[in-house]
Amino acid sequence: MHSHSPAHPRIHRIALLFSANKVYDREVIVGIGDYLRSTRVTWDLFLEDDYHCRLAGIEHFDGDGIIADFDDPAVAEALRHCRLPIVAIGASYEDPAAYPSQHPYVAIDNAQLISLAYNHLIASGLQNFALYSLPEAAGYRWAQERERIYLRLRQTDEPGARTREEIYRGLLTSAMAWNQASAQLIEWLRALPKPVGIIAVNDARARHLLQACLLADLAVPDQVAIIGIDNDPLARTLGRIPLSSVIQSTEEMGRTAAHLLHQMLGGVRLPGHRVLIPPVGINALASSRHQPLSNPHVMRARHFIRQYACQGIKTEQVAAYVGISRSALEDHFRRDLGCTVHQAILNHKLDVAKEMLARRDASSADVAVRSGFTTLQYMYAVFRRELDCTPREYQERMTSGARA
Repeated sequence: MHSHSPAHPRIHRIALLFSANKVYDREVIVGIGDYLRSTRVTWDLFLEDDYHCRLAGIEHFDGDGIIADFDDPAVAEALRHCRLPIVAIGASYEDPAAYPSQHPYVAIDNAQLISLAYNHLIASGLQNFALYSLPEAAGYRWAQERERIYLRLRQTDEPGARTREEIYRGLLTSAMAWNQASAQLIEWLRALPKPVGIIAVNDARARHLLQACLLADLAVPDQVAIIGIDNDPLARTLGRIPLSSVIQSTEEMGRTAAHLLHQMLGGVRLPGHRVLIPPVGINALASSRHQPLSNPHVMRARHFIRQYACQGIKTEQVAAYVGISRSALEDHFRRDLGCTVHQAILNHKLDVAKEMLARRDASSADVAVRSGFTTLQYMYAVFRRELDCTPREYQERMTSGARA
């Protein structure tokens, strides 16, 4: 073996068994890259777009180490007889037998993922809950683990509840079974008590829920509030309703795994060493912004505002429609929504104007009239005050965002 001067550290050949075309895997890879940039480590990385095509014979990889996705049983099996230093990455499990005993393992904390999502729905004022999971399979052990955690949380909260019925696994969404999968999902959704908060075990499942709600004419988040897991940008761009999601610490997992492998290449032995990585937090968007409106006066008032805000209605007219005094209605609004009736009318007009500007199908002056602002100056002043930009700047921001 050549001696390596500090100026020329040895280059190690490392295989990364992840799919570069999946967001979770890509973020893990980004974390590994971060670690390499922040240290003086030099690795020659072997990475496939989809490692499944190259799994046969991977145990004979002519390199120095491997970081691999052990949530995939095929990977764990293919590496069973590999003598190289290996760091495993995957979900956390309650059963110690679910982990490889001979390798260090970096895990996302499943218990924290589910309890963050669950507590978020509780904080949104919901009292009915459900979980949309995946069919039982070796490759979906992590989803079954998320089910177990959900059941435990629910049974602690409501010891007598029939919480098993709140879990629906559905079908795998293949092109052949898509219509059937959607029809069965809609049937399940319709049968749930409303309003309901649903945790999806990942964002792909959350997207499927959003589409089913749209087909079934179930209002999101009013009747069905949805939160996914992964914070996948794709899920946000493909739906009309932006999807709330738990942000996993995938990059942190990649950095941690690279650090462990770096130690192993230096001779440190870490069999059975486990590191649990907590999630970052929640990206709370429209799909879970449930506003519990049990107050019939406020519900009736908002119904009237939705229909007539752009016709220039005033607080007195809303109160007359609801059939209570103006001051009583203001009290209800302050208590339930934290704003005045006037502010609620203004917010609706603003939403209508924003939507029209984003579509670019009318001039600013036209938008001002059609959204009930009456003059361009007034709309300009409200945009400046509420959004800190002009209507034109808002439009530019929206269209450049759509092009990006």
